[in-house]
Amino acid sequence: MLSEKSLIRRFAAIALVLLSSACMVSAAEPDPTITGPAPKPLAPCAWWYGVGDSPTQWEIKAAAKHYDVVVLNAWETAAMRKLHELNPEVKVLVYKDFSSTRNYFGAVEGNRDAKYLPTGIGYFAAEQRHPSWFATDTLGQRIEWKGYPKHWQMTVWDAAYQKAWTDAVVSEVVSEGWDGVLADNDFSSLKYYSSAVLAGTPDAAGSDRLLREGLDGMLQFAGDALEKAGKMLVPNVSESQLTPGRWSAHSRYSGAMEENFGLRGDDGTGELITFQGNQFKEQRAQAALGESWLLLITHTRSDKEERVGYASAALLASPYTCWTRARPDYKSPYWSLYQDARLGEAVETANRLPNGVWNRRFSGGWVAVNPTRTSALLTPPPGLMTLKGEAVPLQLDLPAADAVVLVNRPSRQ
Repeated sequence: MLSEKSLIRRFAAIALVLLSSACMVSAAEPDPTITGPAPKPLAPCAWWYGVGDSPTQWEIKAAAKHYDVVVLNAWETAAMRKLHELNPEVKVLVYKDFSSTRNYFGAVEGNRDAKYLPTGIGYFAAEQRHPSWFATDTLGQRIEWKGYPKHWQMTVWDAAYQKAWTDAVVSEVVSEGWDGVLADNDFSSLKYYSSAVLAGTPDAAGSDRLLREGLDGMLQFAGDALEKAGKMLVPNVSESQLTPGRWSAHSRYSGAMEENFGLRGDDGTGELITFQGNQFKEQRAQAALGESWLLLITHTRSDKEERVGYASAALLASPYTCWTRARPDYKSPYWSLYQDARLGEAVETANRLPNGVWNRRFSGGWVAVNPTRTSALLTPPPGLMTLKGEAVPLQLDLPAADAVVLVNRPSRQ
């Protein structure tokens, strides 16, 4: 059962989503109404998804200075403790995968599981004591993830697996002193990892339903246990735009992570996927509550992608909205020039204009995002300049799937 606190939080989030969905598109679509003291909607903080390699001493010192949240592999306990020593305020989460067990070198050592795992259940522990926890296809074969050798899909819908995963992870988090868990692969579809149809399901859609329902239950089991222990659970929720309500439900503990934030369509010129479906409305509702983390990643290969990611995150400004640019391997901590923009505090809600563009004014600047397929003409507020100090025209033609970040001109003395 959900705790009373989780129930209140979940129903509040759902109510805000429904209210937001009911708003008609106008010159300024309001944020959901909240009661009580309004949380300060600050410009996006920075965080580091540091699971690609062991951090160096220099990186640890830089992370303690610059980041509000850091995610590390389970064996990086010394780095975690050093971060806590350098900055007691930083939240350091341990990476644990919900959906797989793994037998590559490092996850296993010879014929035994490693002491610290990237998963909740070790490969040999499952192999020797619970082989039924390995998911199988309709031919009875175990499912190895395509593109990720020696990653094996597990039966996330099995209550015994859920309990064993939770017991092992909570025990480790508490004993080692982590602030909580970043739970990877809280996904909506198996298709990105395998074309297999799960045994006992009629087709791929049935397999995906089984996985989603299983992960719903797993999230509740793990979230309640971690919350009871005073620890955080932040799942990496994927494709939540496909299932209304999924983001709200799966961010109800300590928040959620979006690994493909600000993503464009497959052709690279279409609409921004982040703004499709109900996901962005649900993220706005979460940000308006100002109680839990939105950990956002934009994979960047150009300044445009970086600009779009940061500006879109700024539309979700809250005390706990953090954004980072990244490359897929996550081997280095990344810093963006936009994180030095000093936008300050949002002084208005994020507004959706009749042409589909979103914008928001901050005490130190202004952002606008065009998630549509066509360019849009905008009139920026007066007194702004680019991050490079360049003058801003009276009107901007903002291309499709693009954004702009402007800052206040220095006042004359």
